[in-house]
Amino acid sequence: MPDTYFPRMAGLPAYILGAVDEKKEELRAQGRVVYDFGLGNPDLPSPPLAVEALREAARQGQNHRYQPSPGLRVVKDAIVRWYARHYGVTLDPVNEVVVTIGSKEGLGHLALAVLGAGDVVLAPDPCYPVHRFGPQFAGATVQPVPTAPGRDPLADLEAAYQAAPKPPKLAIINYPHNPTSATVDEKTLAAIVRWAEKRDLWLVSDLAYADLVYSGQRAPSALAVEGARARTVEFFSMSKSYNMAGWRVGFCVGNSQLVGALRRIKGYMDYGIFGAIQHAVAATLDGGDTFVHDVRETYRRRAKVLCDGLRRAGWAVDDPVGSMFVWAPVPERFRGMNAVDFAIKLLDEAQVAVAPGVAFGPGGEGYVRLALVEEAERIEAATQSIARMFR
Repeated sequence: MPDTYFPRMAGLPAYILGAVDEKKEELRAQGRVVYDFGLGNPDLPSPPLAVEALREAARQGQNHRYQPSPGLRVVKDAIVRWYARHYGVTLDPVNEVVVTIGSKEGLGHLALAVLGAGDVVLAPDPCYPVHRFGPQFAGATVQPVPTAPGRDPLADLEAAYQAAPKPPKLAIINYPHNPTSATVDEKTLAAIVRWAEKRDLWLVSDLAYADLVYSGQRAPSALAVEGARARTVEFFSMSKSYNMAGWRVGFCVGNSQLVGALRRIKGYMDYGIFGAIQHAVAATLDGGDTFVHDVRETYRRRAKVLCDGLRRAGWAVDDPVGSMFVWAPVPERFRGMNAVDFAIKLLDEAQVAVAPGVAFGPGGEGYVRLALVEEAERIEAATQSIARMFR
């Protein structure tokens, strides 16, 4: 028999969400209602203009062929216009923009392109899993940076830098943050960029939730900081702002060396996204600003219904300031349970599915994440079910 030791698989922890998913399917098989806040999977349809543009482009035969791995120029030009319109940032569509198969793929391949054994990366804890496992797959060591609302991001980055086993090569930041909803203002983000310059680090900014800030302001872009492109790239995804998760489109922009490394490795790993989808994305970036406003307002309303209902049930939670998630501590009366056990209990007794915080890293223990992907009426019903469980 061939050697069955697969080194990268050996480095993966057990699938934390597996127990919750199994219980969820068991309940559904019994015909029971499940209120599902587990996966950050937008439940609303994509923009009508995207669907119409897709329909039209799909009729064009040239869009059915292989497409260039870095993306079509029509999409890159739309990305350039999007950054100029929202952030006042001017980008070179050839050297500073690459289209990715969702931001997750781009983050993972960037890690493979620029990291190797012995490198150290600073990454949030808790975090979107690819922020941790992308570097690990590339052979790098990850030094966690505690991340949550109310913390000092600059102090946490510096403390992690000092605690690292060797000077880190790269730092990943994610604001608004998945899963905790933490945000930063322009002043803090500029200080982080200056800090990366001082510490001679590459900086990777994951801006997937740029539009989901409930103050009404768009989240700041690291690339808008003067001189940032000397060492910074930023990722954005069509998944959350535009309800286009299943379309699998994102992009990476900024420093030409990092963008070039990602473009080069993608050339060996994939062909481009279906051409009709790319034309639809270009149309959406150019004409979807009003749609994004409506998406943000939907999540704001849902967050209020959920948080108000949880507090009435006796679960002390804070309103999110950004993202599409509520980050909730395990309730006081259940503090003897770990996050996974509490999530299973919540599902078993209240039919409410959540993601245990530890699924996002050790720093998530003691918390659960609730994604705002149920309609307001079902959210209200879920909080009432939780209230009955607590009583």
